[in-house]
Amino acid sequence: MNIPFLDKWRRRRPEHRDQALAAAFEDDPEGVAELLSECELLRSQAAAAGLELDDSPASLAALDQLLPRWRDDPEALPWLGNDAGLYLGTVVVRTVPGAAWHVWPGGSPAVRLASGREIAVVDAGLDWAVHGVPELSQTYAEASEG
Repeated sequence: MNIPFLDKWRRRRPEHRDQALAAAFEDDPEGVAELLSECELLRSQAAAAGLELDDSPASLAALDQLLPRWRDDPEALPWLGNDAGLYLGTVVVRTVPGAAWHVWPGGSPAVRLASGREIAVVDAGLDWAVHGVPELSQTYAEASEG
Protein backbone atom coordinates (compact mmCIF):
# COMPACT_ATOMS: atom_id res chain seq x y z
CA MET A 1 0.00 0.00 0.00
CA ASN A 2 1.37 3.40 -0.96
CA ILE A 3 0.92 5.82 1.92
CA PRO A 4 2.66 9.07 0.93
CA PHE A 5 2.44 10.75 4.33
CA LEU A 6 4.73 8.11 5.86
CA ASP A 7 7.72 9.32 3.84
CA LYS A 8 7.18 12.88 5.06
CA TRP A 9 6.65 11.67 8.61
CA ARG A 10 9.86 9.65 8.64
CA ARG A 11 11.86 12.67 7.50
CA ARG A 12 10.24 15.11 9.89
CA ARG A 13 9.52 13.09 13.01
CA PRO A 14 7.84 15.26 15.58
CA GLU A 15 9.74 15.85 18.77
CA HIS A 16 7.19 13.83 20.74
CA ARG A 17 5.97 10.45 19.56
CA ASP A 18 2.39 11.17 20.59
CA GLN A 19 2.27 14.04 18.09
CA ALA A 20 3.19 11.81 15.13
CA LEU A 21 -0.40 10.94 14.23
CA ALA A 22 -1.49 14.57 14.48
CA ALA A 23 1.35 15.63 12.16
CA ALA A 24 0.60 12.84 9.69
CA PHE A 25 -3.10 13.71 9.76
CA GLU A 26 -2.26 17.33 8.99
CA ASP A 27 -0.27 16.24 5.92
CA ASP A 28 -2.62 13.57 4.56
CA PRO A 29 -6.01 13.25 6.29
CA GLU A 30 -7.37 10.80 3.71
CA GLY A 31 -4.33 8.53 4.01
CA VAL A 32 -4.56 8.51 7.78
CA ALA A 33 -8.31 7.79 7.61
CA GLU A 34 -7.55 4.82 5.35
CA LEU A 35 -4.93 3.58 7.78
CA LEU A 36 -7.27 3.99 10.77
CA SER A 37 -9.97 1.97 9.02
CA GLU A 38 -7.85 -1.17 8.60
CA CYS A 39 -8.56 -2.64 12.08
CA GLU A 40 -6.86 -5.92 11.13
CA LEU A 41 -7.11 -7.67 14.51
CA LEU A 42 -10.82 -6.91 14.91
CA ARG A 43 -11.57 -7.91 11.32
CA SER A 44 -9.72 -11.21 11.71
CA GLN A 45 -11.47 -11.98 15.03
CA ALA A 46 -14.83 -11.18 13.47
CA ALA A 47 -14.06 -13.30 10.41
CA ALA A 48 -13.10 -16.23 12.66
CA ALA A 49 -16.54 -15.90 14.26
CA GLY A 50 -18.21 -15.88 10.81
CA LEU A 51 -18.86 -12.14 10.71
CA GLU A 52 -17.78 -9.93 7.82
CA LEU A 53 -17.26 -6.31 8.80
CA ASP A 54 -18.65 -4.20 5.97
CA ASP A 55 -18.37 -0.77 7.63
CA SER A 56 -22.11 -0.60 8.21
CA PRO A 57 -24.08 0.23 11.36
CA ALA A 58 -25.53 -3.31 11.24
CA SER A 59 -22.02 -4.74 11.58
CA LEU A 60 -21.62 -2.82 14.86
CA ALA A 61 -24.75 -4.46 16.21
CA ALA A 62 -23.43 -7.84 15.06
CA LEU A 63 -20.12 -7.20 16.88
CA ASP A 64 -22.07 -6.43 20.04
CA GLN A 65 -23.60 -9.91 19.83
CA LEU A 66 -20.29 -11.78 19.57
CA LEU A 67 -19.20 -13.91 22.49
CA PRO A 68 -16.33 -11.89 24.05
CA ARG A 69 -13.65 -14.61 23.87
CA TRP A 70 -10.97 -11.93 23.53
CA ARG A 71 -11.35 -11.14 27.23
CA ASP A 72 -9.48 -14.39 27.91
CA ASP A 73 -6.34 -12.93 26.32
CA PRO A 74 -5.11 -9.95 28.36
CA GLU A 75 -2.37 -9.19 25.83
CA ALA A 76 -4.77 -8.92 22.89
CA LEU A 77 -7.51 -7.11 24.80
CA PRO A 78 -6.16 -3.53 24.50
CA TRP A 79 -5.28 -4.03 20.83
CA LEU A 80 -8.72 -5.39 20.06
CA GLY A 81 -10.35 -2.54 21.98
CA ASN A 82 -8.27 -0.04 20.01
CA ASP A 83 -9.35 -1.66 16.74
CA ALA A 84 -12.99 -1.71 17.88
CA GLY A 85 -12.82 2.02 18.54
CA LEU A 86 -11.21 2.70 15.18
CA TYR A 87 -13.82 0.55 13.47
CA LEU A 88 -16.60 2.43 15.27
CA GLY A 89 -15.05 5.68 14.09
CA THR A 90 -14.79 4.37 10.54
CA VAL A 91 -18.48 3.45 10.47
CA VAL A 92 -19.48 6.83 11.91
CA VAL A 93 -17.31 8.77 9.44
CA ARG A 94 -18.59 6.76 6.47
CA THR A 95 -22.29 6.85 7.34
CA VAL A 96 -23.08 9.92 9.46
CA PRO A 97 -23.32 13.12 7.39
CA GLY A 98 -20.75 15.71 8.42
CA ALA A 99 -18.71 13.33 10.61
CA ALA A 100 -14.94 13.41 10.10
CA TRP A 101 -11.80 12.10 11.71
CA HIS A 102 -10.01 14.48 14.02
CA VAL A 103 -6.73 13.97 15.85
CA TRP A 104 -6.36 15.58 19.24
CA PRO A 105 -3.08 17.41 19.95
CA GLY A 106 -1.88 14.48 22.06
CA GLY A 107 -2.26 12.22 19.04
CA SER A 108 -5.45 10.35 19.93
CA PRO A 109 -7.90 9.83 17.06
CA ALA A 110 -11.46 11.00 17.56
CA VAL A 111 -14.51 11.62 15.41
CA ARG A 112 -15.92 15.11 15.16
CA LEU A 113 -19.63 15.31 14.34
CA ALA A 114 -21.25 18.09 12.31
CA SER A 115 -22.56 19.53 15.61
CA GLY A 116 -18.97 19.97 16.82
CA ARG A 117 -19.28 17.19 19.40
CA GLU A 118 -16.30 14.87 19.48
CA ILE A 119 -16.33 11.16 20.25
CA ALA A 120 -13.27 9.51 21.79
CA VAL A 121 -13.79 6.37 19.73
CA VAL A 122 -10.71 4.50 20.99
CA ASP A 123 -11.86 4.97 24.60
CA ALA A 124 -15.33 3.72 23.61
CA GLY A 125 -13.77 0.69 21.89
CA LEU A 126 -11.63 -0.14 24.91
CA ASP A 127 -14.64 0.13 27.24
CA TRP A 128 -16.59 -2.16 24.92
CA ALA A 129 -13.79 -4.74 24.71
CA VAL A 130 -13.16 -4.81 28.47
CA HIS A 131 -16.66 -4.34 29.91
CA GLY A 132 -19.08 -4.81 27.02
CA VAL A 133 -20.58 -1.36 27.57
CA PRO A 134 -21.38 0.93 26.03
CA GLU A 135 -22.27 -1.23 23.07
CA LEU A 136 -20.73 -0.09 19.80
CA SER A 137 -24.19 0.14 18.22
CA GLN A 138 -25.38 2.34 21.09
CA THR A 139 -22.45 4.73 20.66
CA TYR A 140 -23.16 4.81 16.93
CA ALA A 141 -26.87 5.54 17.54
CA GLU A 142 -25.98 8.48 19.78
CA ALA A 143 -23.58 9.83 17.15
CA SER A 144 -26.08 9.48 14.32
CA GLU A 145 -28.77 11.37 16.24
CA GLY A 146 -26.83 14.51 15.66
